[in-house]
Amino acid sequence: MPSDLTPRNRLLAALAPDDLGRLASHLDRAELAHGAVLHEPPGEVGHVWFPEGGVVSIAVALRRGGAEGAVVGLEGAVGLVDALGDGRASARAIVQVPGPALRLPVDPLLAALEASAALRRLCAGYVQAFVAEALHSAACHAAHKAEARLARWLLLVQDRVADGAALPLGQAFLALMLGVRRTTVTEVAGRLQVAGLIAYRQGRIHVLDRAGLEAAACECYGAIRRCYGRLAADDGTGSGS
Repeated sequence: MPSDLTPRNRLLAALAPDDLGRLASHLDRAELAHGAVLHEPPGEVGHVWFPEGGVVSIAVALRRGGAEGAVVGLEGAVGLVDALGDGRASARAIVQVPGPALRLPVDPLLAALEASAALRRLCAGYVQAFVAEALHSAACHAAHKAEARLARWLLLVQDRVADGAALPLGQAFLALMLGVRRTTVTEVAGRLQVAGLIAYRQGRIHVLDRAGLEAAACECYGAIRRCYGRLAADDGTGSGS
């Protein structure tokens, strides 16, 4: 990690000094550009990315459409789950909100994991939260209406964006993430806008009423947030619950 930079990514910031020291010299600054694909099947995952302001969607692309399974921002790491497996991408990682990140080659991470039980424990906790998010997203697509799903998804993205920035999300991208048609995106976003919960203009979304958006979201948002809340309670040293 550059000597003049304290990590803003919460997963890195939770590391004990010794564990961060094992990774520091291998971390590089990167800028996540909107629409950039960080990895996709069946390619190998050569780096793990730690967003510090941008947001990355982990999405499954099908012959006709697709859907988002999870989002990664300040709280986590892109590619970590696959790096801990066979090293090949299981889904497409695409940048939806641009911003800074720290990039780490997989090999130094694996070496650090071998040396530190606390690091293994923290990464295992993150993997558990990430898998829980993906499972809730799958259930949500099957069980909940598009308007509640959009509210959930916007809240999750806002949670992961630094400084409450506007969300540069076009109709095509929202349709892919929600697994619906563009016309459906127009309808449900329009209803949220009429209700005064969001402002949606020229492909940018501003959340105007956070409490109202939480009330409009399905139960999955609260469940996913609690999963990451349990992870945040562990500081990576084994003292958390």
